[in-house]
Amino acid sequence: MEEPLIPLVLMSHTAHIRSHRKPRNRSASTIAMRAGVAGGVLGLAAAGASATANAAEPVTQTLELPTLTTDLAQQVAQSAAATQQAAANYQLQAERDAAAAKAAKQAKADLAEAKKKAAEAKRKAEAARKAAAAAASRSAERTVLTAASNSTATSTSAATGSAAAVIAFVKAQVGDSYVMGGTGPNSWDCSGLVQAAFKQVGVSLPRVSQGQSTAGTQVSLSNLQPGDILYWGGAGSAYHVGVYVGDGMFVGAQNPSTGVVEKPLSYDPPSGAVRVL
Repeated sequence: MEEPLIPLVLMSHTAHIRSHRKPRNRSASTIAMRAGVAGGVLGLAAAGASATANAAEPVTQTLELPTLTTDLAQQVAQSAAATQQAAANYQLQAERDAAAAKAAKQAKADLAEAKKKAAEAKRKAEAARKAAAAAASRSAERTVLTAASNSTATSTSAATGSAAAVIAFVKAQVGDSYVMGGTGPNSWDCSGLVQAAFKQVGVSLPRVSQGQSTAGTQVSLSNLQPGDILYWGGAGSAYHVGVYVGDGMFVGAQNPSTGVVEKPLSYDPPSGAVRVL
């Protein structure tokens, strides 16, 4: 079945066709705004072109610091003053600490010096005490020996037997010289003379003073008999010996300046005595 043909209406190109849209009422202000916008766009385009052209040129900016106000200036001044005061406080504290350290050091030195002086004073006092005790002891010994001499009626002539022989021998050597290690016949040391004297009566004694001071029975200095061996120093550690000859006298080889002498007991008080006869 064939479709119906639609007739075409040909219109002249000069024909006027009414528009269904209402005509716009363009005011002068709208037109001016559009002109301004267009001008701005053109201006931006021109500025962009100019910036592109000058991109290689350095741009220098100047920053302006804000001007200090009165309040800000006061705050800065107060902060500076506070900082200065803190620094002064720190310095003052440091000076106080240094002074305290110096005072502590000086106090320590003074204490050490005081202790040193106290120790020295104590040492001197102890030395003085010992000297006084020694002097008192020597005085007591002299008193005892003097009393013993006065109360002893025994004399050399009264001694008999071996004691008389020992006494005669040592008296015969008075005036001989003193020589360290001497054993006679004309020079002696203290223990050499005592050993030789007792050898005359058949008594064998040790060679040195230490041994002779323990060779017999220990006796009191207030109970001496002629022929007893006197010693100076401790028993077993004596440094000198001699022979008691009666009447408060002894004979001994004393030293190089005196040689063999006969002296009273008070001349050089002995420490003790032993009896071997």
